[in-house]
Amino acid sequence: MKANGVAIRELRRVKLGGLRELERRTGLDRGYLSRLERGRRGASLSTLLLIAKALDVHHQAITREDP
Repeated sequence: MKANGVAIRELRRVKLGGLRELERRTGLDRGYLSRLERGRRGASLSTLLLIAKALDVHHQAITREDP
């Protein structure tokens, strides 16, 4: 399972605005979140669940299966 950075970014912009709010809600570093959104970093399932909770979405909204 790989995070879909584009989905995270789009949902974050609509629901929370800037990265600071996602950083505040998750406790994850803004730089890490930025790299994740740009596809330069992967994320563990626990991290994806944390982000999904912060965005108030089901984790499937921000993940995809690699082919």
